[in-house]
Amino acid sequence: MDRFLSNVTNRIDAKGRVSIPSPFRSVLAKRGIQELYCLQDFAFPAISVGGPDLLERYERQIASMDAFSPQANAMSLLVHGGGVFMKLDQEGRLMVTDFVREFTGISTEVTFVGRADHFQLWQPDAFLAAQAEARAGRGFSAARPA
Repeated sequence: MDRFLSNVTNRIDAKGRVSIPSPFRSVLAKRGIQELYCLQDFAFPAISVGGPDLLERYERQIASMDAFSPQANAMSLLVHGGGVFMKLDQEGRLMVTDFVREFTGISTEVTFVGRADHFQLWQPDAFLAAQAEARAGRGFSAARPA
């Protein structure tokens, strides 16, 4: 499988690193992704993470717009001004930088959330709240029958 699926919460170590879940590392390896493009999500307090193809997808969208339009300018501000490249270390860990912490509120743990062609970094409680809201919006109750 070469999609990012499910969610996993991992603890940040004393040096500020977090291990990417093994299934996610496997997808990165299958796709040959060595450098990660990390983008502040447009709708959620999360960091979207993918390969250079994620950045290229947004840049194609920007290129399809009038270069001088307010929409293209705003999109570039979000995509380029709200994104950075990061690398995993030899053990498959990602440094949880101020860029990540300040946007997400992440402190001691990170929830990795699969989004098919990319994954996201969430503060665990924020992810649970967003997921509950998404379920409620679809007519599902957060409570399960006994």
